[in-house]
This record gives sequence, C-alpha cells and structure tokens, in this order.
Amino acid sequence: MLKLSPPWITFMHEIVALFNQDPDIDIKCDEEEPRIKLYVKGAGKAEALTKLLPSDKEFGNVILKIEVIPANEEDEPADLIRRAFEGNPVLERVVSVPGPYGTFNYAVFKKEVVQFYNDQMDDAYGNKNTLYQEIAKDVFNQQDGVYFCTSTF
Repeated sequence: MLKLSPPWITFMHEIVALFNQDPDIDIKCDEEEPRIKLYVKGAGKAEALTKLLPSDKEFGNVILKIEVIPANEEDEPADLIRRAFEGNPVLERVVSVPGPYGTFNYAVFKKEVVQFYNDQMDDAYGNKNTLYQEIAKDVFNQQDGVYFCTSTF
C-alpha cells in the first residue's frame, strides 16, 4: 500500500535535510503536534534562523510550529568584559594568562585619571579623582578570574 506524506511532514524533512549535519543544531520533530524545534548553539546563528524561518507554517487546517531555541551558553568572564567594552576606548585590552590554578583575565584600562564632581571634602574642588580600574571594581559584580588593572603606557 502506498502512503503519502502530508505536506507538513515533508516540510519537517526538508528542515532536517538542511540542518541535520550542522554540529551546532539539534533538531527535534513532533509529528503528532506538529512541531519542530531547532536547538541552536551560537546566538548569531540562532538569531539568523529565527529571522529566516517562519514561526509557523500553514498547510490547510494544520499549522506546523517552528521554534528556534538558542542554547544556554555560559559566557566566559573575559568575553563578557570584551563585549561590554566593545568600541569603548577606556578599555585598552583584555589579557588572558593561563596559570596553575586556572586562567587569570586582566581588563587593562587606559592610564588616565578620571575626575568628576562628587562633593569630596578632601579635594579643593569637590572632585573625586580615581582610575577606571577602581570604578570597574565598584561598579561590576565580581567575576571569578577577572581582575581590573591600569595600563603602564
């Protein structure tokens, strides 16, 4: 007996054929609902697929749901600093140094005094004078293995 695949099953097979060899994508199909989920590593790839694929595809009275689910990737602390300061000239670079007890990451800030008015009683002008590294220590949550310092240049 000849059995024809419904068009939504064919569409599922097409998505699987396009992406099943990609090591960054895990595909789960549910023919009963019908639903297809693409679990995607990499925010950029997940965003691109979300924009390219429809969230649902209608086949007469059947609607196929398509979900792109980005992986919950753990950000490396050094990468968080790099992304947070991308394009910001106060951060010169991030240096990662492997050590016997893990990697030490140094956010190296520009060597300049930061000055702003702050009702400082110990300054003739009421200014606070500090370095970017000290501000970063005050402002950011502590990240394991990340240290803030000032350039020697």
